Amino acid sequence: MITVSHLNKTFGDHQAVDDLSFSIEKGEVLGLIGQNGAGKTTTFRMILDFIAADSGAITWDGQPISEAQRSQIGFLPEERGLYQKESIEEQVLYLAALHGMDKQAAKEALNDWMNKLQVVGQASDLVQTLSKGNAQKVQMILALIFKPTFIILDEPFSGLDPVNAGIFMDTIKELKKQGAMIIFSSHNMDNVTEISDHLVMLKKGRTVLQGEVQAIRESFGRTRLYVEAPNYSAADYAGMKGVERVEQQGAGFRLYLQDEEAGHAIFDEVTKDGYIPAFSQQPPTLAEIFKTEVMAHE
Repeated sequence: MITVSHLNKTFGDHQAVDDLSFSIEKGEVLGLIGQNGAGKTTTFRMILDFIAADSGAITWDGQPISEAQRSQIGFLPEERGLYQKESIEEQVLYLAALHGMDKQAAKEALNDWMNKLQVVGQASDLVQTLSKGNAQKVQMILALIFKPTFIILDEPFSGLDPVNAGIFMDTIKELKKQGAMIIFSSHNMDNVTEISDHLVMLKKGRTVLQGEVQAIRESFGRTRLYVEAPNYSAADYAGMKGVERVEQQGAGFRLYLQDEEAGHAIFDEVTKDGYIPAFSQQPPTLAEIFKTEVMAHE
């Protein structure tokens, strides 16, 4: 287990991280979210011992992280850093050797990872010939080639198209199944919702929300309702008790409720003549909650 306890870091008069605490078990994914400058990258750098915390503790199974354990941390930095005039193979084999991998085993693993991540090109290709997306895949391979048990991914989906983002998502899910401890940051709340067991939301270095993703959403109430019902217009829904706002969405309407209990009466009304194509009452999305909490803590 990785445990961060009451972590603090200041730069001059700026409090970058303020009393941050969380833990990650084997086979868990923690999403660390927040606006730019919220303290996410600073947190990663303290865990990696790139910078020292002012106070607090970071432990692995109850003990300070040893050098041997640090060699089992895979890190994908937000600032991608590949040697443009070297080949994919040269860079990956060099890093793999630093982590104690046999050269032949590393070559085989590189081939497997290039296939798994669908890297376009050959291992002998120079990095400068790669597209941005393929370069990012190589950076991911560098973070994972040596089978780390703790993985830190700083904005892993940044700049990826939906297909490649999906490949990364599937990779993270597979690593989780294998028992890795994973922490990642992302501005895409859909990705955070899909793969995170828990999340920590930071605002100016301070934790404003923390817990299991669905539990956080449910705590805001099931105040979002999508309805497809014949003969009901936006004006009809707007006139119903407890409806704050109505938006047309595709073939139906999205209703914003004052309270989730209003959904009962709306359901009875729209189904009074029988079947309707769609009625789904949900809590706010994580993206909506994120915007609400960021504004609330300005």
